[in-house]
Amino acid sequence: MSKSVVLAEKPSVARDIARVLGCNNKGNGFLEGPQYIVTWALGHLVTHADPERYGNEYKEWKLELLPIIPEPFKLTPIRQTSKQFNAVKAVLKRNDVKEVIIATDAGREGELVARWILEMAKNRKPVKRLWISSVTDKAIKDGFRNLKDGKQYENLYEAAVARAEADWVVGINATRALTVKYNAQLSTGRVQTPTLAMIAEREKQIRDFKPKSYYGLQALTESTRFTWHDQAGQTQSFQKEAVEKVLARLDSIHSGKVKDVKTTPKQQPAPSLFDLTELQKEAHRRWSWSAKETLSTLQNLYERHKAVTYPRTDSKHLTSDMAGTLKERIKAVDIGPYRKSVNTLLRSGQVKPQKGVIDDKKVSDHHAIIPTEETPVYQDLSDKEQRLYDLIVKRFLAVFFGPFRYDQMTVEVEIGGEMFKAKGRTVTDEGWKAVYSTDEDEEDTDRLPAYKKGDEIKVRAVVMTDGQTKPPARFNEGTLLAAMENPAQFMAGESKDLIKTLGETGGLGTVATRADIIEKLFSSFVIEKKGNDIYTTSKGRQLLELVPDDLKSAALTAEWEQSLTKIAAGKMKKDVFMKDMIDFSKKTVKEIKTDDKKFRHDNVTGKMCPDCGKPLLEVNGKRGKMLVCQDRECGHRRNVSTLTNARCPNCKKKLELRGEGDGRIFVCKCGHREKLSAFEKRRNQSGGKKADKRDVQKYLKKQEEPENTAMADALKKLFEK
Repeated sequence: MSKSVVLAEKPSVARDIARVLGCNNKGNGFLEGPQYIVTWALGHLVTHADPERYGNEYKEWKLELLPIIPEPFKLTPIRQTSKQFNAVKAVLKRNDVKEVIIATDAGREGELVARWILEMAKNRKPVKRLWISSVTDKAIKDGFRNLKDGKQYENLYEAAVARAEADWVVGINATRALTVKYNAQLSTGRVQTPTLAMIAEREKQIRDFKPKSYYGLQALTESTRFTWHDQAGQTQSFQKEAVEKVLARLDSIHSGKVKDVKTTPKQQPAPSLFDLTELQKEAHRRWSWSAKETLSTLQNLYERHKAVTYPRTDSKHLTSDMAGTLKERIKAVDIGPYRKSVNTLLRSGQVKPQKGVIDDKKVSDHHAIIPTEETPVYQDLSDKEQRLYDLIVKRFLAVFFGPFRYDQMTVEVEIGGEMFKAKGRTVTDEGWKAVYSTDEDEEDTDRLPAYKKGDEIKVRAVVMTDGQTKPPARFNEGTLLAAMENPAQFMAGESKDLIKTLGETGGLGTVATRADIIEKLFSSFVIEKKGNDIYTTSKGRQLLELVPDDLKSAALTAEWEQSLTKIAAGKMKKDVFMKDMIDFSKKTVKEIKTDDKKFRHDNVTGKMCPDCGKPLLEVNGKRGKMLVCQDRECGHRRNVSTLTNARCPNCKKKLELRGEGDGRIFVCKCGHREKLSAFEKRRNQSGGKKADKRDVQKYLKKQEEPENTAMADALKKLFEK
């Protein structure tokens, strides 16, 4: 009997599809049933080949050989996942297989994942497409009843290939040109460079900012603080003399009259469900987690514990076909801290989310991040996993409660002919906030005493307040993610169409790649952290001086997206777009070659590289200081110090581990110093477990997590030359 191969994007989705299709027999990288063989990718299994695959001359980095324009582009299996590629290829080659069903993510990149595998495996069998936006049993069954002809998605595949080839042509050539010209590891790309430019622009805004002093008045009574409003309704003025005149006139007045009391019922709906970016921003706000840290923890909750849905989503909504699963998901979180909220919902008899949560039009490839129908073993979750799971569960439960309702009271008091106001609120229904009742930062106390119109009130004093306007805050990882998602404010002078396009396509990068982009900026030492704030380094600022202007603007991504949308709709040929990209790459390389600017290493140390004898550079890595060789062809680097999770016994701040071997020492900003051996002895005495060599290596390896995106891998291989 002939069978169909179903190719999913990841193992978890493959398992769901296999269960629905009755594929229960496990094979090498696949699950088989009577009619179907379900296999899977691990994200991309195939990527573009490195430059040297197009000729031995490209093994050496030479300016005169640029730009490199592959014709045609070559594909190659990704080394780390080649075992699974071979497993998929073997299944596709089976004689009993009559057709292939692509079941990767319903989107441009999902199409590329599958088609590249089929192309590399030289598949000639008919192709059908499963196009679903969620993996519930109902969605899978409906999808298989309505399989599409693979030919309908040829244009989408063309758009995906165009994006990948353009990234290669622009990124590889510009990076090689900059690196060879200035003999420094200078990497550029259409997402990472505009992101760096946004950070530099924010720093310029801060440098150029001129603070202005402003002034106001407050009237103090026994129980309330009233704020002055001028005739235009403003509470602050830049005119100090004018405010002082009002203060002098009111100085001797010690009573006021209540002119108006307004009570307005108001309500606040529960916050939206999480997409990946919003969850990363919230985790950074609460615990200063990096974007990568949040994604890694979330991936564990998804893959290892099966506790939450697919992480890399850009939607905050659910699809209508999920409505029937919501009660089961609520029951699944009937554990520990959520039991009270769950019981309240289940006793109500009606489990219905607030308006707007279910919206098919706002779900593209994947729905919002919510709990699955499986109850996790709470004790098996690490501390980080528990904290992140808590955020997701509470946000999920909250949308089933009513809105938070309160009466807002506004009291207007006239004092000496001047108007003062105070606002307060009285909670009438906790609604969704009941889910957060144990969270300290969710507490709400803002009541006013009872006031009636016409009341005379005693004024203890009228005082002048002052302050200064503040510059925009420096980026941290949370706010940088938000700026990447919506970079409109950094696109001054660009057309409204470009700004709109970038907004509709999700900004710079995708939810799946933004964490890696930020990590890449740190690991290439163009940005560094001071506390939680992000600063450009001298290398980063110089790079922006050397890079052609077009590569620094988010408009480049917007222009690409407009063209890619046309290709996907069949309104533009891929060749036309690629001709523009090749011309752009040639222009970029020419600009770099003819530029007379210089790159200067201003972080040279007196230490010499043990491999090539050239001076070493001291750089601030994300986790501490490093010494790296200035010669890109040498590539020597070693850690000088590492910021650890160990805490100072005096001030409780994180300790820095300096030195090498047995002479390593912990150092704190407060002045505390302690040998590693003494630290371990103290830790053992307090009941802690000593870290053996394996633990230390495991910890250090975690500090630099590997990136596994096609573009990142390609650039990494380039720098290994």
